[in-house]
Amino acid sequence: MLSNKIYKHFLIELSRYFFLVLFTFTIIVWAVQAVNFLDLIVEDGHGVSLYLSYSLLNIPKILTKFIPLSFLIALFLTILKFDSESEFLILWTSGMNKMKVVNFFFKVSILVTILQLLFASLINPQFLNHSRSLIKSSNLDYVSTMVKSKQFNDTIEGLTIYVEEKNQNGILKNIFIRDDGHVLKSLENSKNSKIVTIFAKEGKIEQGLNGNYLVLRNGTIQKENNENKIVSINFIKTNMQMEGLQTKSIIMPKIQETSSKILIDCITSDEIKIELLNCPQTDSKIDTLAELNRRFGMPLYIPGISLILSFLLISRKEQKRNNLYKYFYFGLSFVILLTAEILVRYSGKSYFYSYIYYLIPLMCVPFFYYLLFRQFYNENLKR
Repeated sequence: MLSNKIYKHFLIELSRYFFLVLFTFTIIVWAVQAVNFLDLIVEDGHGVSLYLSYSLLNIPKILTKFIPLSFLIALFLTILKFDSESEFLILWTSGMNKMKVVNFFFKVSILVTILQLLFASLINPQFLNHSRSLIKSSNLDYVSTMVKSKQFNDTIEGLTIYVEEKNQNGILKNIFIRDDGHVLKSLENSKNSKIVTIFAKEGKIEQGLNGNYLVLRNGTIQKENNENKIVSINFIKTNMQMEGLQTKSIIMPKIQETSSKILIDCITSDEIKIELLNCPQTDSKIDTLAELNRRFGMPLYIPGISLILSFLLISRKEQKRNNLYKYFYFGLSFVILLTAEILVRYSGKSYFYSYIYYLIPLMCVPFFYYLLFRQFYNENLKR
């Protein structure tokens, strides 16, 4: 019963530090990314609701990145707290075996590893894929925000708009529009024309019952037909529907946004089946294999971190030496996580590198565990 209360106390403190660090990192990074995502409104003309949804759906991606580091910091702070408050000293003097505490830390690290695997392989790709589908199915809600004066605005695929001046009331002066992708479907016979060019002295984007439309005054519409002849039409006023337009935002799912099952099928299938599986468009399988290693290999390094920090439980008489070892083991754990993140980029070059990437943590864990068992066994003999 006493040991259960001790482990429960450990778990509460460790969980408190873990979630505090994890959510702190997540909020900071998410706030920075949310600022960058403002381009969806300013540059691409999407709505605020899409911006908020897209930003929130990227939170699991940030959580996944910081789970290993948060566990490292949380376990380190927990050990320091129990050591500074002499709680460990009370446990050792009462006869508690240090290997039981090591085993507890290792079991908790297994739970964190499973959590990392769930986020990296299932939750994160699903959320990212859904965020990409929102952009794919979204139309432009704020066309006026993407039209800037004295710039060739080509945010919309197949449509280029140039405005010499844009005042505070939204009035556009000296407008040039080039439609070479049949984007402006409201133009009569535009499908029979290769290129449609519009010049207007004045215009304004209005909001109507059927969506956005562009009101142009005093201008000319020039159409180049299939016979390469130019047909000009002068107008005093004309309206062009701006609804249903899509930007050049990437709508195809990236590797990070593709489900793990599809990535595995892309790696194991032959060249003929790859196109049918809708695999990510890459020159080789390097990026795909590296992404799979990041999802399934990176979490395997977490248990090793718990064992390295368990060396802080070793009894040391000199205070200065003890403080030095604290920084040493924390720095070593951090370097291992950083190295694992760097090596995963190169692990996709071949299956051999991938095997090494998985074998490193699987071999280090029993080695560290043996060193700890031997160290604490010798300490018990000296008592």
